Amino acid sequence: MAAPASAATRERPPQPRPERLRVLIGTDTYPPDVNGAAYFTARLARGLAARGHDVHVVCQSPDGPPHTARVDGVVEHRLRSMSSLVHETVRLALPPGAPGHLDRLIRRVRPDAVHVQNHFVVGRLLMAAARRHRVPVVATNHFMPENLFNYLFVPEALRRPVGRMAWRDFCRALQGAEHVTTPTPTAAQLLLDQGFARPVEAVSCGIDLRRFHPPADGAPRAALRERLGIPDRPTFAFVGRLDEEKRIGDLVRAVRRTTVDGAQLVLAGTGAQRGALERLAEEEGVADRVCFLGFVPHADLPLVYRAADVFAIAGIAELQSIATLEAMASGLPVVAAEAMALPHLVEQGRNGYLYEPGSSDDLAKYLSAILASPEERARMGAESRAMAARHDHERSLDRFERIYADVALRSSLRGG
Repeated sequence: MAAPASAATRERPPQPRPERLRVLIGTDTYPPDVNGAAYFTARLARGLAARGHDVHVVCQSPDGPPHTARVDGVVEHRLRSMSSLVHETVRLALPPGAPGHLDRLIRRVRPDAVHVQNHFVVGRLLMAAARRHRVPVVATNHFMPENLFNYLFVPEALRRPVGRMAWRDFCRALQGAEHVTTPTPTAAQLLLDQGFARPVEAVSCGIDLRRFHPPADGAPRAALRERLGIPDRPTFAFVGRLDEEKRIGDLVRAVRRTTVDGAQLVLAGTGAQRGALERLAEEEGVADRVCFLGFVPHADLPLVYRAADVFAIAGIAELQSIATLEAMASGLPVVAAEAMALPHLVEQGRNGYLYEPGSSDDLAKYLSAILASPEERARMGAESRAMAARHDHERSLDRFERIYADVALRSSLRGG
């Protein structure tokens, strides 16, 4: 069986930067969508544009009608869209007319490489168009069936067979890609274990270390908490969607079990589970110690991390977790479920702790140990920051530049 290629976070010999590239990125989720894949894609596109490359993104319109606009140096081609019906903020591009539009777009842009971020509507249509025009395809996987079960109302008894069908569809859809990446070695191995027969390279989603950093010397967390409208208490935080697969109920249950007086949970994000989580906090008797910030504007997000003492994440379907990387870059210790790719980010006793998924008692034990010791928090936070530095998004941009140049060269040698 093929093994994952080495991760982009490992040291590579210096290579000359490729000359100006033309890259067409296809995705079914892009800002203003709020999720890790959307943020990664935007950071990739804008980072490439800032380096002087000609970057185009084709994605769904956020409000229905199609349009084209240049945003932060990237040309966005927004396809006509409709509501997905399964989630209030998710819209889907409409296939009718799209193949002809994509053919014209490829002829006009003449990309050196197409980079798809998923294998759904836009990704599938763009891969087909790229094959028609003999343009090499790079594909990055952010998909796990577990992240869709709740939205699609898949009953528990059917999730395993539906998951197997979804993985078979994934393998068929991406088998023609020239180069496949995913954020971590665990995520790469997962694809191979699911029957994907091509090599898969682990390339970190990366993190902007200039934007996410610890509080400046002398900046008290009390002032940051006041800006967010939360009490000045020992704080553990989670940033992300309040949806079923994130298992945020584990975090709420841990509040009552912590041994640090007044410890509170701060949740930044929106999602279908908010009402249920509010009820759970009432049932647990900790409603006054669970703060729901709701949607936090992108520009204010770093404040949430700087206002916290610890970051906690309970999800078991994380292919990397950009939020955890943001927390680490912000100098926070992390307590995370020992599941999927999270152990790549958390080393037991070094920058935090891993706990048995579902065990709020263990979660609370580790949170209490960190919250009770300023010295331990400082030590672990410094380790988190150092570990996050290996995921600097500039290094990820370096690797994707090289991947595009390599697949373009191989295509030209084949007469593509």
